[in-house]
Amino acid sequence: MTKKKTPPWFLVPLAWVGDLLGWILNLTGRLIAALMGMTFLGIGLLLTVTLVAAPLGIPLAIFGFLLILRSLF
Repeated sequence: MTKKKTPPWFLVPLAWVGDLLGWILNLTGRLIAALMGMTFLGIGLLLTVTLVAAPLGIPLAIFGFLLILRSLF
């Protein structure tokens, strides 16, 4: 097991800023993934309703649903 190295005492504020930025980027990545999932799900359902493009719409809707699940958990 590897331990996380702690920075020297004078670099701790910079490490806090780096951790905060990493947390914000992680959160926005999840939000973007959820929005993309909802978009794919909506387009997939719309294509499925037309019945002509159902072979494309069903997998697209499933992919959107799985993307939403992944962004939540």
